[in-house]
Amino acid sequence: MAHLLLALLLGVAAPQVPRAPYVATPPDVVARMLALATVTSRDVVYDLGCGDGRVVIAAAQKFGAHGVGVDIDPVRIAEAQRNAARAQVEHLVTFKLQDALDTDVSEATVVTLYLLSAQNVQLRPILTRQLRPGARIVSHNFAMGDWDPDVVDVFTSADGQSRTLYLWKVDGRVRP
Repeated sequence: MAHLLLALLLGVAAPQVPRAPYVATPPDVVARMLALATVTSRDVVYDLGCGDGRVVIAAAQKFGAHGVGVDIDPVRIAEAQRNAARAQVEHLVTFKLQDALDTDVSEATVVTLYLLSAQNVQLRPILTRQLRPGARIVSHNFAMGDWDPDVVDVFTSADGQSRTLYLWKVDGRVRP
């Protein structure tokens, strides 16, 4: 938001970054993302662009992790809350109606993403500034510009599609 206000004050058009459309991550891909991040019950998993909440709900169900889902769509947030109640993990997860770029992720130990590359690049300085060293970031299908991932996992998911997961381990260096 601050970047939009600055652009308005300066009379400059703010660059428009396309928003990722809502596309649900298949359950086997969710499981693989959580495994790649080595999620445990000690983790706090943030899913930026959480949609129906499936990533943080799975982290809570399978590992006992706490989770925070963030999405800009109130319909998705309401759906995620219903799904958490149905899964009986509402004591472990919360959902926020918020823009990912405005989200404080400093308490996260794991951040999951299924956003477009341009959005990931916008998030990169926020994530690397706020996350503690040792935190893990896992992105489904989209990289983060010139930041080389620690692990790239290419596989075919149960629906027959080729998938790529990227894992970065935060090292304390802020990346613009």
